[in-house]
Amino acid sequence: MLSLACSAALAAQAQTTTPAAVNIPAGDLSAALDVLARQSGAQFVYRPDQLKGLKTRGAQGTLTSDQALDRLLQGSGFVAKRDSSGAVLIVAQAATPAAAPPPRPATPPPSGQSAAIPDPVTQLESIQVTGSRIPRAQIEGPAPITVVTAEQIQAAGLTSVPDVLRSLSQNSGSVQGQQNTTSAQSTPGAQAVDLRGLGPNHTLVLINGRRIADFPLPLNGRSNFTDIGNIPLGMIDRIEVLTGSASAVYGSDAMAGVINFILKKSTDGTTIDYRFGDTSRGGGSSQYLTLTSGFETGNFSGIVGVEFLNKKPLWGTDRGIQDSTLDAPTEERRLPRLIAQAYDWDNDEGVLPDDGCAAMAGLNQGTTVLAEDADGQPYCGSDRAIAYRTIQNERKGVNAYGSFEYRFSDALSWFADLQMGRQEVKLLTGTNGNNVTSDHMGWEFHDPASTNNYRNKVFFNQATDRYEIWSRQFTPEEIGGLRNRMNETTQKTLAVTTGLQGLIAQEWNWEAAYNHSQYKADVGMPRIWAAAANELFLGERLGYDEDGYAIYNADPQRLYQPITQQQFNTIAAMSTFRPEAKNDNLSFTIDTSSLFTLPAGDVGFAGALEYGEQSYQINPDPYALTEDAYYGPRYGDGGGSRDRWSAAGELRLPLLSTLEASLAGRYDRYSYAGKSPSKFTYSAGLEWRPVDTLLVRGSYGTGFRAPDMHYLFAGPDYYRTRFATDYYACRTDEPDFTNGECYDDGEWDVSTFDEYSGNLDLDVETSKSFTAGFVWSPVANFDLALDYYKIQVKNQVQTQDRELLRQTEGDCRLGVTDSGAPVDINSPTCVDAIARVIRDADGEITSVHFGPINIANEETSGIDATANYRLATANAGDFNFRASYNWTHEHTRQLYPGDPTEDMLDVSFSATTLPRTKGNLGVSWDKGAFGASLFGTYLGRVANYDNDAWTDATWRFNGGARYDVTDHLRLSLSINNLFDKMPPRDATWSNYPYYDTSWFDSMGRSFFLQVTWKIGGQAL
Repeated sequence: MLSLACSAALAAQAQTTTPAAVNIPAGDLSAALDVLARQSGAQFVYRPDQLKGLKTRGAQGTLTSDQALDRLLQGSGFVAKRDSSGAVLIVAQAATPAAAPPPRPATPPPSGQSAAIPDPVTQLESIQVTGSRIPRAQIEGPAPITVVTAEQIQAAGLTSVPDVLRSLSQNSGSVQGQQNTTSAQSTPGAQAVDLRGLGPNHTLVLINGRRIADFPLPLNGRSNFTDIGNIPLGMIDRIEVLTGSASAVYGSDAMAGVINFILKKSTDGTTIDYRFGDTSRGGGSSQYLTLTSGFETGNFSGIVGVEFLNKKPLWGTDRGIQDSTLDAPTEERRLPRLIAQAYDWDNDEGVLPDDGCAAMAGLNQGTTVLAEDADGQPYCGSDRAIAYRTIQNERKGVNAYGSFEYRFSDALSWFADLQMGRQEVKLLTGTNGNNVTSDHMGWEFHDPASTNNYRNKVFFNQATDRYEIWSRQFTPEEIGGLRNRMNETTQKTLAVTTGLQGLIAQEWNWEAAYNHSQYKADVGMPRIWAAAANELFLGERLGYDEDGYAIYNADPQRLYQPITQQQFNTIAAMSTFRPEAKNDNLSFTIDTSSLFTLPAGDVGFAGALEYGEQSYQINPDPYALTEDAYYGPRYGDGGGSRDRWSAAGELRLPLLSTLEASLAGRYDRYSYAGKSPSKFTYSAGLEWRPVDTLLVRGSYGTGFRAPDMHYLFAGPDYYRTRFATDYYACRTDEPDFTNGECYDDGEWDVSTFDEYSGNLDLDVETSKSFTAGFVWSPVANFDLALDYYKIQVKNQVQTQDRELLRQTEGDCRLGVTDSGAPVDINSPTCVDAIARVIRDADGEITSVHFGPINIANEETSGIDATANYRLATANAGDFNFRASYNWTHEHTRQLYPGDPTEDMLDVSFSATTLPRTKGNLGVSWDKGAFGASLFGTYLGRVANYDNDAWTDATWRFNGGARYDVTDHLRLSLSINNLFDKMPPRDATWSNYPYYDTSWFDSMGRSFFLQVTWKIGGQAL
């Protein structure tokens, strides 16, 4: 395969020297270079600020790409420096006098005369790349960097930032879809990225190299993270992804890597983009409009843009594979979802309604019937009600962006970037269970004044002389439509960066900047007033019996009668949180490409001083903090602030003509709650170029991370669990049962009231990262990169799993696991688990106290491979091929020192689902006014629901085509999920929606028709 690739690349190189028809008009030089790059497949490297404002005479005729490039550069004061790696660097022509003025925009020579072609120069100018603060004249450095351009995003048919990042082979964490809790129950409307599967909070997200405020609600009620769902896709110039520890350069949070969104800095003319999208199966249509324009008046220039988005929801009822409980793969889960049930606690049986649910038959679109659960107990249920949730969120909003610069002189300029956004996101969440009511559309009696383990769910009914449990889910007909019970989140973001930058003594670049970002949200969560619902169905409470049970006199048939929308309005509430997060930073950076000179060349240096303040406040609905206000779980409070300052330095040292080293060091110090954790981190890299076409590289770095704000400052948060398995009781009664059998049996289920809280005594996290690999560019049109990585995180903060705590407590008390392995009750794990699982005097579990802890170790390693191939033909057009692949060798964790190491990639690992392999493959074609593309994403096999077998690996393909009506008007069509693939079937995935929402959705094929119109400026 390698031999064939080399042969093809050599053939491509020969084709690029073949003359072809070229017609690039006079105008902006940068735009002309972009046109030539697309036509020829060449890589042009230059500093955009140096070419800003420069003009070209254009290039016409039958020319090779080299000849066309030389003509474009005639008279500009810039020349091309070519090397065998395939890159062409556009550099300033060497000036003869020491004080020669900078080049001015070129003017065409008099008719009949030609401009002289400048002689080539050997001194290269510099460019800026993510991964180092030092400008340098190389694209690749000691650590691998993935760059995704706006053109590649368009060619791949990706229509949102989460879609783009989901396609990355390095993004292997299971927080992908809009149906899982990342964008549903705990953080409505937000979406995260998880490089290397180390958690979203270990990936540093930057915009234009600046930190931005976190989403103000914690992920799953635990850790902080950056919301990528509202970053404006249409304003992105490129996305740079650096994987591996980058703490020594960027500071904490960069343990798994850095994602830097570079927004557009310049444009010519005004561009209008309109896109309409829909799905072939129906539902989820969208409209998208962006306007961008630039200006330049004397020394003042800028770009402004605005983006409008209107995306409609896609409902579970719109997709046949999840619109009913009948889609469940297991028989017990095909039962209708509970709508109403009165349960006789004394006799352990349901109370049959007199009319057999006839009064409710018209509800849920006529699907409510009398049903029996797995134990033969009657209830009124509907197979349709399980699908009352959104697959895709509704999202409406506007984002505005501006980037401005005023040049006082060649050595001093002022700059400012401004980004504002307001988006309204609506979604409807549901429960995964079959017969459990949900807090937004359901009610179940509970009385917090009762203290018995079951007493708060049970009341004494004088009308029947029984102890009973009543449960009710409300239907679309009763609530006035599903839209009336949607979570409603208004996201308000603001980011401002301003400062001065300049040049000192012609050798030192400097920048002083202030950055402020904030994220405010109004999060409305529909709830049920508990007391009002109790009274509506049960009447007035009559007191308590001698055992402490609440007493009512309630006719059970009342539960099985429909209610009016007016009645529902008396018990419905919208619980509104107003969280906010802020991040303020002051920074001063300085760099030079020539600190001093070694025999092999100049030493580059960069230094930085930074000070930052970070804060967040959840600002909850006060009623949500009380146990008896709303039905369902309570939501916790939290808030705090901390300061951070840091100092960093970086060196690039040419050791030999073919060998270069890089060194970076950084000291960070935090201050919060009387604590001041600090750490010095460092990194080192080597670049060896034995020949011009081969780079052999390696890097090693250490990382440091202070705990997340909410891990530290979370207030008490409570979770009511109706069915919590007591594994100790189960395995005491049934010694041969496994934990899985105990869980499935249900006989040992108890109701618990669990408590979560933050931990100010958390230690800092540390990491080590190593990469080694090579980049090979044998010819101009082909390159291949292969890199090995290994990341180890120590003292990583994670929230304890309540299910695992109850299992561990059972193992410890019994002295043996369910598989027969011995367990030491005096081990740190056992001491901790037994203290956290609270039992009453009768030995029954009443609560699990859990929180964030520092685990001993998490480690991952693997190989990344990328390849690019460009083929330019005289008659068939130009082709671009690219591929990326990640293979994870291992991903392990150890919860406590001395505990066994767990394999997170093993099929039996139940805490999460991580793929071992992930990749993408793309090809695009351009010929004149026409273009087409095909892009596929590959997801390796993941564990099934029962963690005893693998689901099949999957491919998803996007296709696209474009036609340029004129050189300023373009029509484009993109089709996502070209072959309309649904999630792979998992015969064990019994919970709704019957597939793994971390990786899959049932949206199916969707298409997007786009019109791009450019007014003025160069051609598209």
